[in-house]
Amino acid sequence: MSIGTGSRRRFPIGRPVITPAAQTALDAAGIPGVLLLARHANCDWGELSVEDLAANELALVTGRRLLSSYDLPGGEKIWVITEADGSATTTLLPDDY
Repeated sequence: MSIGTGSRRRFPIGRPVITPAAQTALDAAGIPGVLLLARHANCDWGELSVEDLAANELALVTGRRLLSSYDLPGGEKIWVITEADGSATTTLLPDDY
């Protein structure tokens, strides 16, 4: 489900950061990290619950933290989180959180 999917960035992503474990997982999957960052920046939140999708839509209006979750081949998840103040967007594995 992609309630928040848009064609343009609607929030500042700040400084992009990636954890070493997330980089390793993306490299193993053959997925460039910038691809997930672009999806997130364009409000394609990936595989989230209805509640998390609604929280992101509210966060766009209220300036709270934004979360995307993407499934990698093999079943591993990777998250992309933009801080509430828009200072940074971090790509990480859930275990890194």
